[in-house]
Amino acid sequence: MSKEGTFLVYCMEIYKYAKKLTGKEVAALFQKYKVSEYILDCYEALHTTGENYIIADIDAYIAVRQSA
Repeated sequence: MSKEGTFLVYCMEIYKYAKKLTGKEVAALFQKYKVSEYILDCYEALHTTGENYIIADIDAYIAVRQSA
């Protein structure tokens, strides 16, 4: 698996834990709002940040996509 793929799995796991979701729920949410593509596109910037920032950034990204 690529470093970007490994990072995507990491992001999904920390998001799942933080939001108390199942893996299936996170996968559906990430697919619905194209979060995986966002994380992979922004890997260079995101992989240098901490867990709290990543979770907040995913929340903000989903909020923008929901209102669009």
